[in-house]
Amino acid sequence: MKLSFRIVLLLLIAFFAETLYAQNLTSIIDRAPNQEAFWSVTVRDDQGRILESFNPNKVIVPASNQKLLTTAAYLDFFGAAHRFQTSIFGDGELAGNTWKGNLIIKGSGDPSISGDLYNDDRYYVFRKFTEQLKATGIEQIDGMLMADVSLFDGQYYPKGWDWYDFSFYYGVQVSPLSFNNNAVDLEVFAEGEIGETPRITWFPDSTDYVQLENRQVITHPATEYDEYYRREMGGNRIVLGSTLPKDYYEDESLSIDNPPMFFLDSFKDYLNDHGIRVDGPILVSDQAFDYDTTKVLAQHNSRPLSELINWINKESDNFYTEMILKTLSAGAGQQPGSFEHGILLIREFAEEMGLDTTHIQMNDGSGLAGGNFNKTTILSSLLVAMQNHPEATAYFNSMSVAGIDGTLAHRMKGTPLYNNFKGKSGFVTGVRTLSGSLKAESGKKLIVSIATNNFISEKVRPIDAVHEQILMYLYEKY
Repeated sequence: MKLSFRIVLLLLIAFFAETLYAQNLTSIIDRAPNQEAFWSVTVRDDQGRILESFNPNKVIVPASNQKLLTTAAYLDFFGAAHRFQTSIFGDGELAGNTWKGNLIIKGSGDPSISGDLYNDDRYYVFRKFTEQLKATGIEQIDGMLMADVSLFDGQYYPKGWDWYDFSFYYGVQVSPLSFNNNAVDLEVFAEGEIGETPRITWFPDSTDYVQLENRQVITHPATEYDEYYRREMGGNRIVLGSTLPKDYYEDESLSIDNPPMFFLDSFKDYLNDHGIRVDGPILVSDQAFDYDTTKVLAQHNSRPLSELINWINKESDNFYTEMILKTLSAGAGQQPGSFEHGILLIREFAEEMGLDTTHIQMNDGSGLAGGNFNKTTILSSLLVAMQNHPEATAYFNSMSVAGIDGTLAHRMKGTPLYNNFKGKSGFVTGVRTLSGSLKAESGKKLIVSIATNNFISEKVRPIDAVHEQILMYLYEKY
């Protein structure tokens, strides 16, 4: 009997020891896959007191968690209600139904002249412009269609972006006048026989602004899709070299070169297709020049900045982030606006918020660039400080909700974390980050920042699983 009791006691001790081991931040990380990875975690209460941490003072690569700092600065500077105004000026006069002179479109830095915030109607803004031009009586333009892009300097990319990313939607060029996120939207239909070339279509309406060299091949249905897209540097010839299993469908947004020229080319085509004849050339000027600004023929105001910030943080959109970074610079008085000046302004904002900027290194606003560094202590401090900011509601509403929307829409479903974690994820090769606020089981609010750096696997699911184990541990403990 005594022997049996001792065995049961030993088993109970082992069970509780194992349970306690599992309910420990360090032990969760020690058990994580990818043991080559570096981990940093900081957990605070809503007053900013650190409750738990793991390597909190080590420098990490933040990936898209960098957007938490940049979007906070944007809201602070512009305000949630701010709208970007894009105007078409008429430098000439109306004779009958013909505009004798040039139309100049001045870029405002609005990143949303696309379908993102207009129910996927990618021609929404073009249609509004056209309606306003027609309302003035214009049916023909006898002159040039011009773009004034003097608001920004001529640097299309932030420092530290990788050339490999330049072909894709997440690495597009930045210009104050942009259309369709400075990309063409490609669709590929592997409808033919094995060995044949798949059918393709693209938006804007199969434009000839890009030259798509379709070298793709349809393969056996049992094979896997293998992606290959490359745009030539400094041009608009795009090589499509993917292999696609028979009956496979693929869509991809691919970057273009020279965004304002793309805007003008697409807008000219739209005008000609919708009742306003434009025969003259198109011209882009990156230098300020004199023209009649008293004649505003058409104007578009963007959706409020709060909605653009929602798009940035929920969808982790690099393009919107970098567009507003340069607009921030220009809006603060430096024209043309630059990436470098925008970053300086964000660092100044961080200091004003009481953050230690010693270990904040920024090469861009979005977190895509190499050479970005931060700390989980700093990111969590930012989130604590933003609770008392005048734009706190817009800021925290912009974050993804676990299991519901944005980049977290498909994560944490079926767990107590569903709808109880609101935050921002981040990813670049070898880096996975997650920062936000957690409503614990008791109702207590926690501010959490987790960073995993230097993991080798291309798969992030095992890392995501550990992040969620950490959140579950915190949810149950607090």
